[in-house]
Amino acid sequence: MSTELPEYYFRVRENGAAVFRIDTENRQRRIEMDQIAVVNMKNGEVKAHGERSLSEADMAEIRAWMDRRAELLARREIDDIHRAVDHLNLTTQWAQSKASDDQLEEVTDALLMAMHDLRTVLVRKKADRLSKG
Repeated sequence: MSTELPEYYFRVRENGAAVFRIDTENRQRRIEMDQIAVVNMKNGEVKAHGERSLSEADMAEIRAWMDRRAELLARREIDDIHRAVDHLNLTTQWAQSKASDDQLEEVTDALLMAMHDLRTVLVRKKADRLSKG
C-alpha cells in the first residue's frame, strides 16, 4: 500500500458519489475524511455539502473523477452485454442437453417473451441504422 494518501476520496453511491477531502495533517495523525460534496452522475450535478463552497481545484478533481467514472461504467455496460450473449449461448446448450421438461416449462414462456422483445428492438434499431447510412 502506498504511503501517500490521495487528496480526495469518492465513496460511490448508486447514482454518483459522496466526495471527501482527506486530511492527515492533525495532531493525532489520524486520517480524517471531511465530506465536501455529492455528485449525481445521471444529471452531472455537483452539490457542495453543507455550508461549504467548492474551489476550482475541488471542481476540477470532481469533474476528472466523473469523466473517469463515466468511462468505467460505459466499459462495464458493454462487457455486461457480451456476457449476456455468452449466457444466451450457455442457456441454449442447457436447454438442448440438460434441461428437464419441468425446468423448460418453468422458463420457456419468459425466455421466449424476453427474446422476442430483444429481437424486435434489435431489428428496429438495425433498420434505423441502415436507413440512415
